[in-house]
Amino acid sequence: MKLRTLKLSSLFLIAGVASFSAIAEEVAGEYNNQCALGITLEQHFDTDCSISHEIDGKTYCFGNDDARATFLEDAEANVAKADKYYAEKEKSE
Repeated sequence: MKLRTLKLSSLFLIAGVASFSAIAEEVAGEYNNQCALGITLEQHFDTDCSISHEIDGKTYCFGNDDARATFLEDAEANVAKADKYYAEKEKSE
């Protein structure tokens, strides 16, 4: 993982970008870029965050457009459920 990060940061530096961490923060989604609907359903699906939606200044990533649409049907409740599950999961690890 460190090697990949080093390569990516080198590419950003070559491209004239001064801070890799600043860019990583901009594109990082909640739940470590896992599908927000999946987290709501207590399942873990990694995404590249190319399908996302911003809610209250936070980026939520999705595995596909259907997952995003389903999540947004009741975004407030889904965010609360996903936040609760993810926090509990993080504590147990």
